[in-house]
Amino acid sequence: MNMKFSKTQRLVGTAVLVALVIVLQTVGSGIRIGPFTPTLSLVPIIIGAILFGPVIGGVLGLVFSIIVLISVVSGADAGGAIMFAQNPIATVAIVLLKGTVAGLVSGVVVDKLSKKNMTVAVAAAAVTAPITNTGIFCIGVLIFFYDLISSWGQAAGFDSALIYIIMGLIGVNFIVELVLDLILVPVIVRVISAVRRTS
Repeated sequence: MNMKFSKTQRLVGTAVLVALVIVLQTVGSGIRIGPFTPTLSLVPIIIGAILFGPVIGGVLGLVFSIIVLISVVSGADAGGAIMFAQNPIATVAIVLLKGTVAGLVSGVVVDKLSKKNMTVAVAAAAVTAPITNTGIFCIGVLIFFYDLISSWGQAAGFDSALIYIIMGLIGVNFIVELVLDLILVPVIVRVISAVRRTS
């Protein structure tokens, strides 16, 4: 985004967004839509990537990933805990990569598209982050946890691991995340821009 921030503003803004990521990931994990828990913390990650660039987006994504990893290692995330017990290195890699890369990529998308159309750039960033986050998770579990996911899928009545990932693990959750990001991110960025212009 072509908004100029001082070092202090960037530092304070990043700190506020880090706090939001932590709160939304810890408190938001208790919010459920049916059987699903949408990842609300992607919103401040995307906003950080839009306002401050890919590096800050990646840092915010890493903070999100670390919170998720803590819930996996502690057993608060039951499915993640099973994966961690089976292959801790792959689990850590998947968890840390998916959030970090999601923030980084959304920032790169904004940098590339904002010169042509800022509205399109913001919308693209809002779409890119959940797709990247979910995509890396899907690829990771298919590569490293195929047998485990297949057994979960069969127990849930699915014929293949891939169908189970798409319909059982992702399903409505991904759609809810995508819609929330598309609605909230442009609105919040517009508010921040308005505040900047009047300050």
